[in-house]
Parts: sequence; structure tokens; C-alpha cells
Amino acid sequence: MTKPKLTYFDAPASRGEECRLALHVAGIDFEDVRLKRPDWMGVKPNSPFGSVPFLEMPGQPPLGQSNAILVLIGRLNDLHPKDLFEAARHEALMCHAEDLRYAITPSMRMSDDEEKQKARAALANGYLPTWAANTEKHLSSDGPFISGTKMHVADIKLYLSVQWLASGALDHIPATVFDSYPKLNRVYDAVKNDARIRAWYAKS
Repeated sequence: MTKPKLTYFDAPASRGEECRLALHVAGIDFEDVRLKRPDWMGVKPNSPFGSVPFLEMPGQPPLGQSNAILVLIGRLNDLHPKDLFEAARHEALMCHAEDLRYAITPSMRMSDDEEKQKARAALANGYLPTWAANTEKHLSSDGPFISGTKMHVADIKLYLSVQWLASGALDHIPATVFDSYPKLNRVYDAVKNDARIRAWYAKS
């Protein structure tokens, strides 16, 4: 292996996409392995935790867990705060983004539409506004990013989290669910409009 290799499903979303974006923003030439679902069972035994994404670096064992991957990319490429407390604050927001995914995931396994609609209405009216309000407490008043004018890997993770909801991809959750949270949307817009992010999607 002569360059980093990132393995994830062939989908421009979630944990794998945030790692792809971080590598791209860092200017790293990497092998972007995109699995089709039938290929996963052949790869799973060799993954660090039986899950994706995982990152392989020359001379190192595979690294799993998206937050660990993002922090490593950030530390190596000036995309994660150097101050230890500020770095921990960013990592807390990254964990908070994972909490969002864990809260929504059970509804994605529901086959009964009435049951799903009820569960997602509860999310839209309770958990999601609370999640966004708690996020806002930890964002810079000046912005546009979490800590001010510089984008870090945690900003990319928040961007993917908001994009998931704002895309309208989840039935019974309005795409406007986060519209009332200006600082969160400012982070989203700043990452979305960054020239490096736009370049990534222009070539996709």
C-alpha cells in the first residue's frame, strides 16, 4: 500500500462520506473503496470492528470508528484544534452527532408505516429540536464554523448530520426541522459552500 485507503459503502452519506470529505479537504490522495452491499460480508471479517468505515494507512493496522478516523485526519492535517480543551469540545460535538444517528436508526428498521410515522413524529417534535438547541450552545457566536473562521473535521461531521435531515430523505420528518437554528445552519452553509467541498461534489 502506497497511499491511504478508506473503505465504506457506495453511498455519498453518513460516516463514510464525512471521512472522504475530510481526506479530500486535507488534500490527501487516497484510495476510495466503495462497497456494494453483496461485497460487505467478504470484507467484514477483516474490518477492525465488523463495521465501516475503516481507514488503512501505510505501515499501520486498519483503523475503525469514524470519529477516531476524523480526529486522526484532523490532527495530521491541521483540521482539528491543537488546544487540548478545544479539541475535546469538538470531539464532544462529534459524539453528539453520533447520538443523533443512534436516535434515528431504530425508526429506519420499522416496516410498519404507521409505527414509523409515530416514531418519527416524536423525533421531529421532541428529540431533534432538543438536539439542535443543545448543539447551538456550543457553536461560535461569530462563526461561521464551530470555533470561528476555520473549518475543522467536526464541522464536516455536523454538515453531514444536518444534510441528512435537510435533504428530506427521512419520511415523516420535515426537511425544515432544523430551520430555526441559525448557528447550526451557518455551519452547514459554510461547509457546503467551501470551495474544497464544492470541488468534491463537482467531480462525483
